[in-house]
Amino acid sequence: MRKKRPKSLRKYIRLQKAKIRRDVIDLKKEKELIDNLKAKKR
Repeated sequence: MRKKRPKSLRKYIRLQKAKIRRDVIDLKKEKELIDNLKAKKR
């Protein structure tokens, strides 16, 4: 069973993902940036 991230961290990741989706046009680059964000915050 996975451990849940703290609410503040989930909010931060959600906001960063939204920012990435607004700014990046290339889908591969978008996915890469989001994966990197999640990996850093583990």
